[in-house]
This record gives sequence, C-alpha cells and structure tokens, in this order.
Amino acid sequence: MQRPLILVTNDDGIVAPGIKALIEVASQHGEVVVVAPDQPQSGKGHAITLNNPLRLRKVDLFDDIIAYECTGTPVDCVKLAKNVLFKDRTIALCVSGINHGSNASINIIYSGTMSAAMESSLEGIDSIGFSLLDFSFDADFTGAKHYADIIIKQVLEKGLQSCNLLNVNIPNVPLEEIKGIKVCKQAEGVWVEEFREAKDPRDQTYYWLTGEFVNLDKDVNTDIGWLEQNYVSVVPSGHDLTRHQALAPMSYLNIEQSNMVSHG
Repeated sequence: MQRPLILVTNDDGIVAPGIKALIEVASQHGEVVVVAPDQPQSGKGHAITLNNPLRLRKVDLFDDIIAYECTGTPVDCVKLAKNVLFKDRTIALCVSGINHGSNASINIIYSGTMSAAMESSLEGIDSIGFSLLDFSFDADFTGAKHYADIIIKQVLEKGLQSCNLLNVNIPNVPLEEIKGIKVCKQAEGVWVEEFREAKDPRDQTYYWLTGEFVNLDKDVNTDIGWLEQNYVSVVPSGHDLTRHQALAPMSYLNIEQSNMVSHG
C-alpha cells in the first residue's frame, strides 16, 4: 500500500535542527518531501513574495528524501510545493517546524511556522505546526520528537475533526517531566513592546524591537496554562477571524440605504 505523502516545511530555514528532527519523525509515517526557506524567516507571518522572483534549488541534506530550499517565505514554500513541485500528487499531511521557540497564544499571528501550516490548511490539507519552547540552536528535541510522533500517527489514522489545522507547543523540559497532551484553547495575551534606540557607526539612528509577553488569560484550559504545567498543548486552529459573539451585538450597524436620513 502506498505511503501517505507528507510535506515538511518550517520558518527557521532548511538547515535548522528542528526541521531535521521533524523529518526523522515524519519519515516513520509516510513518504516525506521537504520544501523550506533557504534562510531563517521567523516572524514573517503569512507574508508572500510578490516583487521578486522565487527560486527553488534541490538539495541533498536528508539522505534519500526529496528536498528543496526556497528563496521565499514559509507560505511561498507551501504554495510552490502544492502548485508546482507536487501538483500531480495528493499531500496527505503538512507538518511545519519543529520551531525553535513558542508559538502559543497570540504568537500564532506572527509565526512563519504556523502560517506555513495555515496556508496548507487553506488548500484543504490536514496540517500541524510544531514548536518547542526553546529558542536555542542546540535545543534538545527528544521530547518534541516523542510527542510529534504520537500526534502525527493519530492524525493520519483518525483525521482532524471540525478543523484541519493544529497548533502544537511542547514545553522545554526533559521528556520524563512532560505529563501528557491537552487539547485546549488559545490563551489571550499581548506583547508589551519596546523599541530600543541606538546609533550605528555612521551616527544614524536605528531601532531594535524587544518586548515581553504577558498572559492575560486566567483560564487554566489554555495553551499557556497547560504548558506551564508541563503538558503539550494542542490548539485546533483556523483562518476565520470573525468574532462570532459580536455579530448579534453589532447588529445596530445593519442599515438599509432606504432608511438612512440624509444630513447633507
């Protein structure tokens, strides 16, 4: 029986340790193909390349696995994989990551890792973004690989229910300290940002963005809440940004032109 085709991508770049870890896991469950940026693209969100040509180069980085590096964004990588490289094949699953750093809570908005997975989900492909709460290049992916293996296996066997995108975050603790997996909601949070001002060698002013994440959600059943208790968080996600609970309260803006009074 033919193995399912699994697309692997990321935003940290094709040589990042996280994508190598994810490829090792995904290869246990299907035929893996890789399309990833040729350089780090963290924080690019759902950006696409419009003003420059995109280039693909086949690389030999992962033994006998077909892999391409792309000059574009994570979303560009998915678009090229779906519409050019593997347009005549059915992609059963797209996995993005394993990201170096958290994509819990509001970070999903900025994340290139999650935007790549979201782009795939827009194409109707079941998609998962994986992130480890460790920004370091030499992060230990043992726990992340263990739980990515469990989640990929379950999703391929049972499919995603009422969504086709998962945001998975793994706590940065030894494998034996991870207590399990919790399906939960995204926490409400904000970045309290600061732009540090400095001078370059030519005495020109520049700014460097820094900030601190603040969790505003008191509900324990959130990604931040469970991660703090050493659980892997799984948030069923999507691309519908409608605030559905506001539709009825905002109905006062349902106005017919014929009922409008001219103030001219």
